Parts: sequence; C-alpha cells; structure tokens
Amino acid sequence: MAFTTTMLSWGALEYARPMGSELANARAAIRWATDYLLKCATATPGKLYVGVGDPNADHKCWERPEDMDTVRTVYSVSQSNPGSDVAGETAAALAAASLVFRKVDPVYSKRLLSTAKKVMQFAMNYRGAYSDSLGSAVCPFYCSYSGYKVRVLI
Repeated sequence: MAFTTTMLSWGALEYARPMGSELANARAAIRWATDYLLKCATATPGKLYVGVGDPNADHKCWERPEDMDTVRTVYSVSQSNPGSDVAGETAAALAAASLVFRKVDPVYSKRLLSTAKKVMQFAMNYRGAYSDSLGSAVCPFYCSYSGYKVRVLI
C-alpha cells in the first residue's frame, strides 16, 4: 500500500495538469491511503503497523474482504522486530503525499511530512528487513530479496 501511495502521489505531481478534474479523485485516493498510513505510524509509540491478515490464507480466498471470516492478525515492526524496508517505503509515501497536499491543504501536508521524518528515523534507528522479522507473515509474497539497505538511503 505504501508503494502504491508513493507512485500515485508522484503521478499526481507529475501529471497534475493533464489529469484535469481527475486530480481531485487522485487526491482523494491518496488521502484515503495516507490517513491509513498515518494511523499505522502513530497508533502505538515505537511501532509501525505493516499488515493485517494471513497472506497465505488471504491469497487463497476469493471472497470480498467484507465477507471474510478468517483471523485478521495485525503485524507491526518495532525496535525488537525491525523493518527498515517497509518503514522506508511508508516514509516515502507520506513524504510524496505531503507534496501533493502542500498547496491545497498545508496543515495536512505538514503532518504528513512530520510523520514521514519520524518513520524514516525509525527505519534508520532499527535496521533490518521486515521479512526477517515477520517471516511467514510476509513471505513468500513480500520477502525482501535485495535487502533493506537498498531502500534506506543513509
């Protein structure tokens, strides 16, 4: 979700003029995602929530999320379970989105950027790949094969 939000934000920035009236819809989608990512980043000090549900069971399920009755386990990264890669991408999503809202909602933009900086600091302070910390909760679907250092710029 963070990667998608980053890409959608850069698309909205790069193609704002050609998007015309659809830019408002793009901003709405970005805000929906960043509201969620803000909650993930600020709900519990020292934690970043990064996933819900069992990916193995979820990938086998063909029903609507509203109808699912499987266990919805919540996963997070923290000092003891680092996730620099997922935290770095979450920070990128929040930072890119802050640019989208800079002129149209400066208060929200500042909140996004402030949170992005904190999440990036978290990524740098507690280094490690989230697939190493969360194992089968993210692999084989979201494993980090190239290593978290590729995404976290130092």
